[in-house]
Amino acid sequence: MVYEEKTMKCERIYEGKILNLRIDTVELPEKKYSKREIVEHPGGVGIVTVTDDNCVILVKQYRKAVNKTLLEIPAGKIEVNEEPRETAIRELKEETGYDAKEFKYLLEFYTSPGYCNEKIYLFLARGLIEGKQELEDGEYCEIVKYSIDDLLKMIDRGEIIDSKTIIGIYAAKNYIQEHQ
Repeated sequence: MVYEEKTMKCERIYEGKILNLRIDTVELPEKKYSKREIVEHPGGVGIVTVTDDNCVILVKQYRKAVNKTLLEIPAGKIEVNEEPRETAIRELKEETGYDAKEFKYLLEFYTSPGYCNEKIYLFLARGLIEGKQELEDGEYCEIVKYSIDDLLKMIDRGEIIDSKTIIGIYAAKNYIQEHQ
């Protein structure tokens, strides 16, 4: 059986600074039709930033979409004509003030492929050089540090609930264990 859906019509509903919204009319098997609401997003990066004493740097920030303050790995949106690695370097500096001697690509994943095309690229940053945060206007976050073991316990207790952060912590832990 063929599981692909052929787009018959695409209607742009909204174009914004961060995302776009469209409604696609698709043809299903047996000539049936349906509508798909699609959020278009340029993608983003997440950076698991590990200090020389094996602590992970997180940012603590309020997220209006969920009305909560979350602990997250530094992250950000990929800009037009920017490669994910470039975004990771830029976002790490902006959100934490740190530069890193080493940026290792870990993995990539779609955040919610049922309705959104956003892909996140995860990197491991080590060999840190401390600097000053360069937050964008309207961006507020606090830098915090935890050991990977503490972070794993915090995930188990439901204290860390951001998906890119959870995936990033586990991916970094596995990478570090395999490359010691």
